[in-house]
Amino acid sequence: MEFIKGFTYGWMSRKGDFKKPEAKESMRLLKERTNTDYAIISLAALQDGAHTTVVDYTGEHMVSDEELVDMIEYAQSLGLKVILKPTVNCKDGTWRAHINFFDLDVPCEPKWKDWFKSYTEYQMHYAAIAQKTNCDMIIVGCEMVQTERKDKEWRALVDEVRTVYNGAITYNTDKYQEGNVKWWDALDVISSSGYYPINDWDNQLDRIEKIIKPFNKPFFFAEAGCPSRSNSPYVPNDWGLEGETDLKAQEDYYKVMFEKTKDRDWVQGFGLWDWKALLHMEENAANNDDYAVYGKPAEKVIKAFYATK
Repeated sequence: MEFIKGFTYGWMSRKGDFKKPEAKESMRLLKERTNTDYAIISLAALQDGAHTTVVDYTGEHMVSDEELVDMIEYAQSLGLKVILKPTVNCKDGTWRAHINFFDLDVPCEPKWKDWFKSYTEYQMHYAAIAQKTNCDMIIVGCEMVQTERKDKEWRALVDEVRTVYNGAITYNTDKYQEGNVKWWDALDVISSSGYYPINDWDNQLDRIEKIIKPFNKPFFFAEAGCPSRSNSPYVPNDWGLEGETDLKAQEDYYKVMFEKTKDRDWVQGFGLWDWKALLHMEENAANNDDYAVYGKPAEKVIKAFYATK
């Protein structure tokens, strides 16, 4: 697998957002300003809560199929490769890692089989779009920690996706959970979220390498990044951390992450988090404490690093 110089694009975009001229301009700027060559278009279906079984991918919270296909084709016209990442959120705000059901079916209680039926239909819908538009990879789930023990069900889902999609398939496990997935062998690529403390990269890389080596599969960090907020480099996964806006903290995090991973030849890329379809105004970047890097010093760090790959 070639090194993935990737960036997550369009997370939480709603119906109509990809039709806006600003969204295509954002995609163009992504390539121009960061040397990205893989746009990871990430979608957020919804289910009511962590213990409900219907995954809704048809509402106003999703970009339409038409505008998604148009954006994929636009990205490709810029010379970008596209990875499609259909994932799911809970309407009540519960993090998707907590989606969970009883392992034994109980009358009148929600069941794994019903959730996997709905979730598989969702994945199949976007796998067909990925095939139609020649996407280079599909990520069939993200950080769904409690579901990962359902080995048989996940293998069946991957098998179903392969009936309609011929490209590479991966699953994005959460930070620290690389050893939680026993079905990496069913996939083409191993990936995880690399939100590791700035002072702990060596330890975590040593740990991950030992876990993934027996599978003999390519690996990349399907997510990685840090808010531009004081103290965020030590807890980069905490998007709600309180602190002052600190562009240097984000810049330093990227410098260390790239330095620590550059000589680990098994780390074959990043899907950095994240690049909005509708960007903030560049002149307001100094006041933005989000993961976004547009107009911030970290953007130049990323561009320079990707230029070397």
